[in-house]
Amino acid sequence: MVGMRERVFSESPFERRYGFCRAIRVGNRIEVSGTAPIPQDGSPVPASAFDQMVLCGEIANEALTRLGGSLSDVVRTRVYITESSDQDEIGRGHKQVFGAASPAATMIVVAALLDPSWKVEIEVEAHLQSGAGS
Repeated sequence: MVGMRERVFSESPFERRYGFCRAIRVGNRIEVSGTAPIPQDGSPVPASAFDQMVLCGEIANEALTRLGGSLSDVVRTRVYITESSDQDEIGRGHKQVFGAASPAATMIVVAALLDPSWKVEIEVEAHLQSGAGS
């Protein structure tokens, strides 16, 4: 049904505290919330901008998969970065994760992200092919 909403949650402590989910599916559309490079196993945030971007993509992909989507369904990404000098490394990571889909993409330099160790945070939009999933 087009109006039904399906949500997935991650280990982020902010989801319940601030009232949001990792991703939501409505019909054939999936929206993935701002996704930071937070390893689920509790290990430290990767040091390199490239590795952080790839980790953000992996986390977003997990949410997409849980909602019946995949990276090939991604039509838009928004990439928030804290240092313009990291753009090439982050862009290379973006290509590694999303290159096959070639989504519309925006990269925005921001003053800071919630955690000073984060160099990148992403948002992802996906549209599943008609008839896919529920």
